[in-house]
Amino acid sequence: MNGELLRAAQAGDSEACERAVQENNGLIWSIVRRYYGRGAEPDDLYQLGCLGFLKAVRGFDFSYGTSFSTYAVPKIAGEIRRFLRDDGAIKVGRSFREQALTLYHARERLRNQLGREPQISELAGDTGMSVEEIARADLATDAPESLQAENEEGLKLESMLGTDAPEERLVEQIAVREAVDRLPEKERAAILLRYFKGLTQEQTARILKVSQVQVSRLERRGLEKLRENFPR
Repeated sequence: MNGELLRAAQAGDSEACERAVQENNGLIWSIVRRYYGRGAEPDDLYQLGCLGFLKAVRGFDFSYGTSFSTYAVPKIAGEIRRFLRDDGAIKVGRSFREQALTLYHARERLRNQLGREPQISELAGDTGMSVEEIARADLATDAPESLQAENEEGLKLESMLGTDAPEERLVEQIAVREAVDRLPEKERAAILLRYFKGLTQEQTARILKVSQVQVSRLERRGLEKLRENFPR
């Protein structure tokens, strides 16, 4: 892919993004085929591959000294693997793949307009999707990003874990990401929805299709296990 097209796609040009995907169809499908027979439709895997490809477009730095395709391959594969891993905890409908791509383009557009990361309420207003729909799609595609995000009760995961200086103590927060990933599936989903997506227990219960009491238990057990990794 030529540098001019890549830079235009990085700037949020939707036509450039679509053209970049079309020009790299062969690359995307070559990775998608590795994951046939794992319970997902080929078209669903392809759409996930496209999402991973677009994330690679956004994250690529020309100073890396490597080709874009070399950088993109693990991003595409990682997106598919994450979905296959998490699909047992979060059941998503076939419309998920369209929602995820819609959210990607909406985020890029709002980032350019606002000069910052859009809030989930702003994404909902822009796309017409509900907060729950956005959180459900995000949960299957995004890794945890911050210990310092507040949920709707004003709680932060860093305060629940008792960490005083998480940005210094947890280098790039790799440790907390690994700790969350080691949680049982539904506890992991509850923690991600409550503390990384900022949802209420009621909203989390609707997404996980369990009662609010069960969400409270899942959250409590998950926090207890995380505290074992980050003692006060």
